[in-house]
Amino acid sequence: MTPGNNGASTPEDDDPFGYLYADGQANGAQPPSGGYGYPNSVNRVRTVGQRQYGQQAPTAPYGQVPQQPQAAYGRPNAHYAAPETLPGGAQAAPRQPAPGAPNGGRRGPNTKGLLIGAVAVVAAVVIGISVAMIGDKSDGKDDSAGGSPSPTVSQSPQPTPSATSSVAADGELPKIDAKALLLGGGATVASDVKGAKADGGVYVTNFNHVGASVTWTVNGIPDDGKYTVFLGYGVPGKDGTATLTVNGTPSSTPVKLKNWANAPAGDYEKGWTKTYNYVQLNKGTNTIKISCEQGNQCDANLDQLWLAKGWVE
Repeated sequence: MTPGNNGASTPEDDDPFGYLYADGQANGAQPPSGGYGYPNSVNRVRTVGQRQYGQQAPTAPYGQVPQQPQAAYGRPNAHYAAPETLPGGAQAAPRQPAPGAPNGGRRGPNTKGLLIGAVAVVAAVVIGISVAMIGDKSDGKDDSAGGSPSPTVSQSPQPTPSATSSVAADGELPKIDAKALLLGGGATVASDVKGAKADGGVYVTNFNHVGASVTWTVNGIPDDGKYTVFLGYGVPGKDGTATLTVNGTPSSTPVKLKNWANAPAGDYEKGWTKTYNYVQLNKGTNTIKISCEQGNQCDANLDQLWLAKGWVE
């Protein structure tokens, strides 16, 4: 096959590039403007949408362009024409926005609704964190310790020893540990000997020399009258004595520190017992003193002091 027209008038014999060769140009080949490049070449270009499905395509003699049906006057052509085929191309028929739609027919996002939703989410997160923190505080759990902590106990300061006591609110007369009395003359406290009833097993010792003393100031005595003062003590298997002084007046009756427990000689632990003396007290405040004076035998440990109404045993 040579460039140009070999005499055949069929499309398969047409050379679409015949106009590029000298012999093709001599045979009348022209640049394509609708056909392939030769005169009377087959032109099968069809407008987009021209052919309808389900219809018989118009036919024409071989080598000629079939004629398209013409629309009736005043009626639009039923065949679709793309915007590019209209005069002016795609710019000839700009798309009109829908009525009432801003920004060229596209409605913008509802920014107000989005803002309200975001604020609601943030508020919910903040509330959740606050509730968790309050709950964590209210539970009192210590995660760092790996378990529930023991409750913290507030320690109250220990009362300072004092020789002053008051009557109990229910009318019961007071009782005091000897360690809380006012000590004098070298008397001191210890807890070596077991069996003392005072708090912590603490008692007054070093009492066996002249001048040693314990003083108890009692407030709130309800009435003038007779009272009994009791003394808890321990002796090492032998009897002893001490001097009782009430409101500055020594008593003619000594404090009898007898070995009522029948403890063996030298055994302070088995020698714990009690004794008593009858006294006259005034309404209000009174001072009771037990001391080791000249002529007393004071080898004893002092445990507690307490009062009873009247002269009792």
